[in-house]
Amino acid sequence: MIRCLDFNADLGEGGDDQSLMPWLSSASIACGFHAGDPARMRDTVALCLQHGVAIGAHPSFDDRANFGRTEHPITPADAHALVSYQIGALAGMARAAGARLAHVKPHGALYNQAARDPALADAIAAAVRDADPGLRLFGLAASELTAAGERLGLAVAHEVFAERRYDANGQLAPRGSPGAVIDTVEHSLAQVRQLLGEGAVTARTGERVALRADTLCLHGDRPDAAAFARALREALDADGVQVRAPGRGDE
Repeated sequence: MIRCLDFNADLGEGGDDQSLMPWLSSASIACGFHAGDPARMRDTVALCLQHGVAIGAHPSFDDRANFGRTEHPITPADAHALVSYQIGALAGMARAAGARLAHVKPHGALYNQAARDPALADAIAAAVRDADPGLRLFGLAASELTAAGERLGLAVAHEVFAERRYDANGQLAPRGSPGAVIDTVEHSLAQVRQLLGEGAVTARTGERVALRADTLCLHGDRPDAAAFARALREALDADGVQVRAPGRGDE
């Protein structure tokens, strides 16, 4: 049974971050390419500092029209530049506020492509290392992205999801496909408890998939995100799970 877990959400995307923040230990902040802008980045960093939440960059494809959720062909060199630019933007905002970044987590299609594509995963991991080798790379558990980070010597957090279903290969079920999104807290909590208790999840087609769980993600853009986060956090607390950001008191 896992007794210590990071709880993160993707913020700075136009949702109710003020209500969501108290329940989190880490936040991945949109860097302006799929959502957000300089003022929102600044304000979200300030919220993180107010609540003691670890600050992470959430780089994306340059695709606001599709909220960064459409896959695109990209060369490793261009992926490195894309991610480096966005890390630098948020790192500057954090530095101006007297803080520093703790992690990087790609967003949407960039995240999912990197989970499957070793060359893209290597480029993203290299951009993180080149920006700051002390940054932690968040990636889909047991994916090409976490493997790339480990090859380069980065600290890595294997990420699992509270309200997304999995396929039998350990990838997230594609958005828009049947059963891809978990709509109720009860079903979400059942999946989280299975991940923490068994180190595995049941795929939407019934297979048992073993997954490492270092950090638990809730999507901050869902309309009920704050209520969902509160219910999950209260359940984790009641189950005796210590919620804290990676590297804070456990290493």
